[in-house]
Amino acid sequence: MVITSPEQLWVSDITYIRTLEGFSYLSLITDAYSRKIVGYALYPTLEATGCIEALKMAVNGRRNLTPFILIHHSDRGIQYCSYEYIEILMKANIAISMTQSGSPYENALAERVNGIIKNEFFPKKVYQNHKEAKKTIGRIILTYNAKRPHSSIDFLTPEIAHNHEGLIRKRWKQYSKREKMKEQILV
Repeated sequence: MVITSPEQLWVSDITYIRTLEGFSYLSLITDAYSRKIVGYALYPTLEATGCIEALKMAVNGRRNLTPFILIHHSDRGIQYCSYEYIEILMKANIAISMTQSGSPYENALAERVNGIIKNEFFPKKVYQNHKEAKKTIGRIILTYNAKRPHSSIDFLTPEIAHNHEGLIRKRWKQYSKREKMKEQILV
């Protein structure tokens, strides 16, 4: 799939955040074109409620400027299969896509965003409680969207990329044939 504007593909996933009280669960919905987190919610349990809150935020923030049908992609977690979650997607005319095998490689972009949020912003942090984690996660998402440039979107921030249209140059490291061969031998 060639993505040429925001709101063509959203990817969604859940990750855990450590607190002294136990885990809280962060539901993220990311626009694949801009890498902008368009919906998020930190919830104290793995119930579908956290995912539903993130989805409502994403749907309410849509601009609906593209002629394309938006696709929502996730794993096959029970939260994404819940009646209320599916109903919100259908009412918003959002197509549903789910991984075949549950492999994280089938939802790699969502997994990557999870890793950025957890490992680049306060790695190994254990929050005092859910309330502290929720407050901090909100600030992290704002920083991620507005200040963190990505090589996959021409070193733009997600917020700026979300206002673009057309192909955005990817600036991943370019390997020479010799480096690729070395890398394959080492693996």
